Amino acid sequence: MKMNKNEQFVITINRELGSGGRTVGRLLAEKLGVPFYDKAVIKALQEKYNLTTEEIERLKGRKHSWWADVERILKIDGGMSMDYYLPQKGDAPDLLTTDEMFKTETLILQDLAVEKSCVVAGRSGFHVFRYHPNHLSILIQASMAHRVERVARKQNITEEEARKIIDKVDKMRENYVKKYTGTSRYDTRNYQLVVTADGKTEEEMADLIMQYIG
Repeated sequence: MKMNKNEQFVITINRELGSGGRTVGRLLAEKLGVPFYDKAVIKALQEKYNLTTEEIERLKGRKHSWWADVERILKIDGGMSMDYYLPQKGDAPDLLTTDEMFKTETLILQDLAVEKSCVVAGRSGFHVFRYHPNHLSILIQASMAHRVERVARKQNITEEEARKIIDKVDKMRENYVKKYTGTSRYDTRNYQLVVTADGKTEEEMADLIMQYIG
């Protein structure tokens, strides 16, 4: 069933590093006039409240709303989000997120989506919102050549360095998705729309998605 933009909705974007998917998500949110959530926004909320699943339940019991804090974060720290997560030495791909952290992120996202329509980048959104009645799930991918060129240009590094970063992030993200969703992020059955970035600007991809939504 196609998403209805005239009712409360959630659009989730999974993307390959170097595809421009996060920028597409931000542009899409701007075009639709809704907030854009990614790792940085969720992390800021977690740090503000020192959140655990128990703390979230306590706040919900007080009928606490995240929205004022989210607006403040988006306004003050809107530029803090990075286009890329660059793994640090010593990072263990399968230990970056604990079960508790995943549950906390899931609860935060689900609560935010209750308050207002939104666009969510990453965070296994396709899985978190798989039962949402008005959800569009998108995968943005690109050829390796496109990804290497974009990461190298954006980060001002060599193509060899860019390829190593892409390989590491791909592995980390796939491990994360498999561990917490039981599926692969490359399984196109998880998405209603798959967009290839090659030959398209981020603006063109956002417009293409808008045309699909109708």
